[in-house]
Amino acid sequence: MPEWEPVIGLEIHTHLKTRTKMFCRCEAGFGAEPNTRTCPVCLAHPGALPVPNERAIEWTIKLGLALSCRIADRAVFHRKNYFYPDNPKGYQISQYDEPLCIDGKMSVPGADGDTEIGIIRAHLEEDAAKTIHVGGATGRIVGAAHSNVDFNRSGTPLVEIVTQPDIRSADEAKRFLQLLRQTIVELGISDAEMEKGTLRADANVSVRKQGETGFRTRTELKNMNSFNHIARGIDAEIRRQIQVWESGGEVVQQTLDYEVKSDTVTARRRKEEADDYRYFPEPDLVPIEPPRDLVERLESELPELPGVRIQSLKELVGFESALDLVSTGNERKARLLVEHGLDWTTAANVAMNQLAAIDPLPANGPALVELIKQRERITREALTDSFASSATTIIDVKDVLAQTVVGDASELEPLVDRILAASAAQVESYRGGKQGVLGYFVGQVMKETQGKADPKIVNELLRKKLDS
Repeated sequence: MPEWEPVIGLEIHTHLKTRTKMFCRCEAGFGAEPNTRTCPVCLAHPGALPVPNERAIEWTIKLGLALSCRIADRAVFHRKNYFYPDNPKGYQISQYDEPLCIDGKMSVPGADGDTEIGIIRAHLEEDAAKTIHVGGATGRIVGAAHSNVDFNRSGTPLVEIVTQPDIRSADEAKRFLQLLRQTIVELGISDAEMEKGTLRADANVSVRKQGETGFRTRTELKNMNSFNHIARGIDAEIRRQIQVWESGGEVVQQTLDYEVKSDTVTARRRKEEADDYRYFPEPDLVPIEPPRDLVERLESELPELPGVRIQSLKELVGFESALDLVSTGNERKARLLVEHGLDWTTAANVAMNQLAAIDPLPANGPALVELIKQRERITREALTDSFASSATTIIDVKDVLAQTVVGDASELEPLVDRILAASAAQVESYRGGKQGVLGYFVGQVMKETQGKADPKIVNELLRKKLDS
């Protein structure tokens, strides 16, 4: 598809992990029994008035600063009007033409250099409730038997980040989202977990001929719950739009769902424009005017951002490993191992694999490095158990090193001979061309030695005897 160019913009919503909701004192959070965290304010009872959450405002400003946004001297809450069962007021308190954070940018590292993605705005709003569609094959409203509404989520502080249409591939969109999520997590303002819905992303997609400067009709992909699904959904929509244009058709502006199993998109509804929402200033809330000293304090609290660290790490481990380490949060584990004498390449590999689901205690750094350096002489079980326990207990290096592998070929050879003699049918299968049977023999040796045999020596002995 060299003559077509994708044009992609993203809308990202992330819950702020404040103790209470945006405009009331109800506890915010994930996992409570349905409809147990509600009050007259978040249920929109007549006469109930909103009061803004100060912490949510501060955290939105901090995120805006991390995205190089200009913090507005004056921001205004608006009412965004639309009817839906999970929107009890019939409108959402949001921000429109005077948001808190505007005109930002984020640099997205790539193998061939960085790409700067513009940020139109990052604004603060309240989330809607959660509609649970019951019945049907997809869990969505289309085909559902009925729907239930859980109002616990209604009123949760939500930041929406809107990018410029600067993204030119599904892979670039995925990298942007990974980097943005890690930035949000490191700021400490949200867990940003897609599986819990505390991070959600929609993609606006269009295509145009190479060399075109204007924009063609765009569509919006919604309800994608992983970075991989977002990338696949964007690719599927790019293919569909190119096919429509090349067949002489016209792309229609609409909202779409991505079906993972079929790798296709389906239409959900017509895409709304801003005019459809009839925005007007929220009469029950005064404008926000962030003090300059507050903005300066929040800016001074910003950590070194993930994109900057990727730049320094890619010289040590290569771009792909640097991106993986930082965007998955495994970078800290690798740095712990390097700090105690491991080289960067090995540390990155261990952090992304053996320690991927483990958060070792800092005090275990020296012991882990010692075991990794001597892993060839330790049984696999002992090493695996040590990695797993490193998150909760201090490793006894001497005890682990005592669990050595049996690496003496002369000691293993009689056992190998005995197993081969007792496995005539498997020997015949191997010599008949079924190379996979080798794994059976290795497994038998490991079973007899309780996992202590050196797999490399075992493989060499078996091949020598079976191929002779």
